[in-house]
Amino acid sequence: MPTRQLSVEDIANYFLAKNDPEAGDMISNLKLQKLCYYAQGFHLAMFNEPLFTEEIEAWQHGPVIPSLYRKYRDYGADSIPAPDKLDLSIYDKKVQDLLDEVYRVFGQFSAWKLRNLTHEEAPWKEAFEKGAGVEVITHASMKEYFKTLVVE
Repeated sequence: MPTRQLSVEDIANYFLAKNDPEAGDMISNLKLQKLCYYAQGFHLAMFNEPLFTEEIEAWQHGPVIPSLYRKYRDYGADSIPAPDKLDLSIYDKKVQDLLDEVYRVFGQFSAWKLRNLTHEEAPWKEAFEKGAGVEVITHASMKEYFKTLVVE
């Protein structure tokens, strides 16, 4: 059982630790944003609670967590290195299973493919089309949308 609320950085580190550059894998800032968005969406749909507390905003290139973006923006479109070590004890089994499944399904796609996918999905579209600046993608909209993708 996790002893603390996970942060988006914890989720990002989990995905980055799965990255295998020698196999041709690459996780850029853009791709990492989308993986964290999908993890949050499916967690909301399956467990009725957020995986992490940081807000996700509708930016031009899809869903973005601003603090995560700022942390890795200097990498540009380049691959972000894996963390030196990852403490798996902070992730309970249901979270590990969810993150593994998100990575299995979405990790195979390029950053731009994921960006384009999010542009077709209601949570980003609805928030982005509100228009007056940057809009937060609500947990409610994510939960409603991702519930349609979860197979019971």
